[in-house]
Amino acid sequence: MFAGSADAAPSGFPHSKVVSERPVPWTPHILDGTVKSIVQVGHVVIAGGKFSRVADPRRQTVLARKNIVAFEYGTGRILTEFNPRIRGMVRTLAAGPDNTVYVGGTFTGVNGNGNRGIARLSVTTGQPAPGFDASLDSGSVYRLTRHRDRLYVGGSFGSVNRVSRAGLAQLNAYTGEVERSFDMHLSRSRRGTLRVQELAISPGGTRLVIGGTFTRARGQRRYQIAMVDTGVTPARLSPWSTEGYAAPCDYSRMHTYIRQIDFSPDGSYFVVVTAGGPLRKPGLCKTAARWETGDTPNARLTWANHTGGDSLYSVEITGSAVYVGGHQRWMNNAMGNLKPGPGSVKREGIAALDPRSGKALPWNPGRARGHGAEALTATPHGLFVGSDTTRLAGLKRSRIGMFPLNDEN
Repeated sequence: MFAGSADAAPSGFPHSKVVSERPVPWTPHILDGTVKSIVQVGHVVIAGGKFSRVADPRRQTVLARKNIVAFEYGTGRILTEFNPRIRGMVRTLAAGPDNTVYVGGTFTGVNGNGNRGIARLSVTTGQPAPGFDASLDSGSVYRLTRHRDRLYVGGSFGSVNRVSRAGLAQLNAYTGEVERSFDMHLSRSRRGTLRVQELAISPGGTRLVIGGTFTRARGQRRYQIAMVDTGVTPARLSPWSTEGYAAPCDYSRMHTYIRQIDFSPDGSYFVVVTAGGPLRKPGLCKTAARWETGDTPNARLTWANHTGGDSLYSVEITGSAVYVGGHQRWMNNAMGNLKPGPGSVKREGIAALDPRSGKALPWNPGRARGHGAEALTATPHGLFVGSDTTRLAGLKRSRIGMFPLNDEN
C-alpha cells in the first residue's frame, strides 16, 4: 500500500533486504539549497525544504520551484501543475487522505492565504484542500505525522487556531480542528523557546514518541523525550521514561540534540538519532540508539552506535536495516574522538545498521557529507535520500536520490 491511502502507516515500509548501493537514474535535480523532507503519495513524490530551482533528470529543463516540488515516481517528470507559492522553509511533509499532502514549516502562507506553518495541499493542483483550516498563531512547525483521522503537529508554537498548545497538538486530519482532549502540557525548556523537534507515531497508532527542548510533560520529568499512549481516549502520558538524553552534550546554540525518531514496521521498537556540539562528550550525543516500545519507567537502551563526533540527522527503519543519515564519517566508533577508533568503519554521510546488534552493515554507498542528509524515506520499492549535497554513491544526484530494492539501473 502506498503512502497517501486513508490507512497508510506513517512508519517506513518493511523491506525483505537492504536496498541497492546504486541509486536510480531517474530522480530530478534540486539545484540549490537543501531538502528537508520527502514523501510519496500514490505515484507522486513530493520533496520539501529550502530551494528555488529544480531540473529534470537529464538537466535539460530548469524550473522555478519555491521550497516544494512534486515529480512522478519512476520517471522523475516534474509535475508542472503542482507549483504552490510557499513563503518560507518547508521542514516536514506527511501523506494526507484523498490524494493530498500535509506541509509544515516556517512559512506564513500558501498561495497568499495567510495560514501560518501548516497546510494540506492537493497533489494534483498544489492548491489548499477545501475544508482544512489550520494555522499556527505564532512560531513554526518542525514535524508532522498522521494516523488515519489524526494529525500530530510538533513545533515551536504556543497555540493553534487560538487554542493554547505548547509545542504539540493533535488535529483532525480532514478539518484541521484542534482535538481539545489531547494536551501533554509540555514545559520547562532546557534551553531557548520550548519546542517539539521531532515526533513519530507507531504503525498501529497506539504510541507517539516526541523529542524536543521540554523537560516536563504533564508535570512529570521527561528530559527531551517522552512517549504518549495514543491508543486510548483521551491520550495519556506513558510511564516510559529515560534519563539517557539528560547529559549536556551540545552547545549554547543548539536547543535540543534529538534530531529524528522512527518506529520499526512492526512497532516493537524505535530508534533515536542525535546531533551535538563540536566536542565529543559521553552519553548519547551523536548516536543512533534503539529503545523497545512499552510502558517502562527508567528504560534502558538496547544498543547505541556512536559516530565518534559527527552528527546524525535522519533515521528510517525497514525491518531489514536501520538507515541513518547525517554528517558522519564513521560508525561503530564509540572510542573515536573526531577520528576513527578501535572497531570503527568508514561510512560517509549514510549508513545501514543491523536492527538486532546496532552494528553497521556492509552497505556503504557513501555521499558527499555537507551539512548532512536530513531526509530518509522508505517506500515499497526503495529508499529516498534528501540532503544539501550533489554526490550520492559516487554519482551526480543533486540533493535527492533513491536507492531501489532491486537493480533498476
